[in-house]
Amino acid sequence: MSQTFEFYDARASEAATEAERAQLVMVRERALRAEKTWRALADQVKKVEHERTKAEGYRAERRAAEALALEAKSA
Repeated sequence: MSQTFEFYDARASEAATEAERAQLVMVRERALRAEKTWRALADQVKKVEHERTKAEGYRAERRAAEALALEAKSA
């Protein structure tokens, strides 16, 4: 099951809140590392979504061009 940007972003926000509230240095550092990891995952999801949308656009353009070429041949 693929996770969404919202899921990763929420986990990052939770980790940031934990870091702000932490009284122990090691706990704060752990939460900050977790936040960094969750943010990286959220960014990766956004990048994949963007690339997928771009690829779908290219495929649609190619299909439209092929359809026009077929129409031109049959005319």
